[in-house]
Parts: sequence; C-alpha cells; structure tokens
Amino acid sequence: MFHYVYILENNEKRLYIGYTTDLRKRFREHNRKRAVSTKAYAPWRLIHYEAYFNEHDARRREYYFKTNQGSRALKRMLKVYFYTVRSKQ
Repeated sequence: MFHYVYILENNEKRLYIGYTTDLRKRFREHNRKRAVSTKAYAPWRLIHYEAYFNEHDARRREYYFKTNQGSRALKRMLKVYFYTVRSKQ
C-alpha cells in the first residue's frame, strides 16, 4: 500500500497540502465538499503528489511542505507550473 502526500490548488490560487492512503477517494472528498478543512474553497485540482511505501516518510514530507523552508522548496520544485501554466489559467 502506498502513502501519498498531495498538493491541491483552487481557482483563487490557494494551496492545500495533505496526506492519504487513497488519493483518488480523498481528492473526490475535497471536491464534493466532504472535507471540513477545504469545503469552503472547492473546487480543487491536483497539481502534485508523491508516493511512499512508509507512512512515516510520507507524514514527514507533508510536515516539511507545511514549514516555511518546505514551502519555498515546493515552489522551486513546481516553478514551471507556478510561473507558466498557472498564469495562463
């Protein structure tokens, strides 16, 4: 079984970072407004995910992305998306 860390973005360019073991199901929950933390900001689109065998590794990566340093690293990783694809939407 895989453990996923995922990044969502809504139309207002708000980002959400989360963890799950069933990425498809969790993504549907976010867009059907069944996730309390994100229902006010739907609809969402999946812009990035990472898969891990070990739950501890996935949770550690999620926590890292939520830190200031991790946020900067994420923006560097997705630089092309943020500065070209995102600006055309």
